[in-house]
Amino acid sequence: MSFATADLYDEYEENLQIATPMFNDYGGNKQFSGPASTVKVFEDNTLVRAALEEPGEGRVLVVDGGASLRCALVGDMLVEFGIKNSWAGIIVYGCIRDSAMIAKMNIGVKALNTNPRKSVKKGVGERDVTVTFADVTINPGNYIYADEDGFVVAENKLR
Repeated sequence: MSFATADLYDEYEENLQIATPMFNDYGGNKQFSGPASTVKVFEDNTLVRAALEEPGEGRVLVVDGGASLRCALVGDMLVEFGIKNSWAGIIVYGCIRDSAMIAKMNIGVKALNTNPRKSVKKGVGERDVTVTFADVTINPGNYIYADEDGFVVAENKLR
């Protein structure tokens, strides 16, 4: 499906949440969409990896990393799992690493920034919970539409 978030906003304004423009594009796909699957973690990417190792079925993994810039929650190896398992995209409220490699990969990735430091691996966090950041609240199953202008959140699929 081809779309522009600006056009979706014009058509569905009252039904959309608009994320604060603080995310950068890192993946090879600048436009992506799908139902949200959520992970809430802090400087630990164990649950992120577990999610990306599962069938994505066109979903978007939304990672609430607490806006930490101290380490990366996603790198090229995890993005490879996402591609292999049919995830449409990954949005990280935190950092990624291996950005040069990820830029060449066929998946959408948005994040706050990059950091070469890897995360800890303690398995702490929550999966498929409501997350709130960047002036949006995302429930599992909400629909994410992302492009170069940012991302919007709809309760259901729009088209």
